[in-house]
Amino acid sequence: MSRRLLLSYLLLALFVLAVLEIPLGLSYARNERQDLTRKLERDASALATLSEDVLAGRSGIDRATLARIARRYQRETGGRVVVTNARGVALVDTDPPEPGMRTFASRPEFARALHNKIATGVRRSETLDAELLYVAVPVATGGKVRGAVRVSYPTSAIDARVTRFWLLLGVIAFVVLLAAALVGRRLAHSIAQPLRNVERAAASAGRGDLDARAPTDAGPAEVRSLAKSFNDTVEKLDELIRSREEFAADAAHQLRTPLAALRLRLENLERDVRPTGREDLEKALVEVERLSHLVDGLLALARSDSRGAAQETVEVSEVVDERLDAWSSLVAEQDVFLIADVGDELPARATPGRLEQVLDNLLANALEVAPPRSWITVSATHAGDWVELHVVDEGPGMSAEERARAFDRLWQGRSGKGTSGLGLAIVQRLVTSDGGRVELLPAPDGGIDAVVRLPVAA
Repeated sequence: MSRRLLLSYLLLALFVLAVLEIPLGLSYARNERQDLTRKLERDASALATLSEDVLAGRSGIDRATLARIARRYQRETGGRVVVTNARGVALVDTDPPEPGMRTFASRPEFARALHNKIATGVRRSETLDAELLYVAVPVATGGKVRGAVRVSYPTSAIDARVTRFWLLLGVIAFVVLLAAALVGRRLAHSIAQPLRNVERAAASAGRGDLDARAPTDAGPAEVRSLAKSFNDTVEKLDELIRSREEFAADAAHQLRTPLAALRLRLENLERDVRPTGREDLEKALVEVERLSHLVDGLLALARSDSRGAAQETVEVSEVVDERLDAWSSLVAEQDVFLIADVGDELPARATPGRLEQVLDNLLANALEVAPPRSWITVSATHAGDWVELHVVDEGPGMSAEERARAFDRLWQGRSGKGTSGLGLAIVQRLVTSDGGRVELLPAPDGGIDAVVRLPVAA
């Protein structure tokens, strides 16, 4: 953003300079030429006045004197002087290309002057290999044209002055652009840096850090107002999430207590229930157990949706060993075999405690559908930029439609009796909140291959 702002300042300064300096340079060049033309016209008129006596044959200055005056003029100004008679034959030429008599009658400027008109313009002299600015005036006495005077001046001198002026304008433009760049860079930084602070705070909040705040004491008023609005939004969001967490905890506590009391009362009734009502009592206990799992699942899901601690490097192999050890007794009670195939070093980025919850839910699901004398296999390995964790059972498996819906909240499959329908939803929420992925694949020998992918820790 700073570069775009700086570029916009420079383009604006360049536009202003172009609007001001280009017309100024063109005007200077035009004025220089006009000034020189007027000066040559005055000088040519003065020389024409001196030439009247020579061309009219009156007493006064002679041809030699006129030639000396013309040569002195050339030495002082650099302008070439040519004086012709009425037929266009040169009487005085301060810079003749070759000796001898020469006629200028065919030259347009002399032809115009010999018709009693003033001629001005620029032409290229092939003899001198230069551009010449000329003024030709008639020499007339008593209304009769007796000759012409032409004064020509190389335009190289004017061009040199104009070029120097353009260079001066270029230096001025460079200095102005440099100053604009320095000032613009500082101004762009004063705008872009506060916006970057807001962007970083927004990124932190997006990752779950609701303590992130943007500074409100830097930048223009609009940026400070944006930062304040962002902070207010994050603060309200933080309050909303805290309120939900507190509600979930209170609701779970309020529900657990009566459920525990109800379960205790039902268990105490076992001694007094007749055989005909024992089946109903067992169903009631199952429903109470299901409600207890549902409350626990809802609380876990609410906590998984809320913000958590910062991610850390988690050693997947250690987590797998710990959880398999914890589940080994329960798995053995159900006559199921639990094996692991995990490498030694599998560091992944995850929030502490979440991978344990994920593995517990996947093992609970696998154990629920695993038939007696079957195997539950837990494996983990590197897969490019991911650490892949597989929990494979030998249960009845799922159809493609069932696998697609398995992560929906409160959805229960064919073997979902007595479950809350929240286990896989919790797994998906925990994994994706850490930047990972989870999916269910058909196992090679039947059953389900639950795959969890977590980013490899750098």
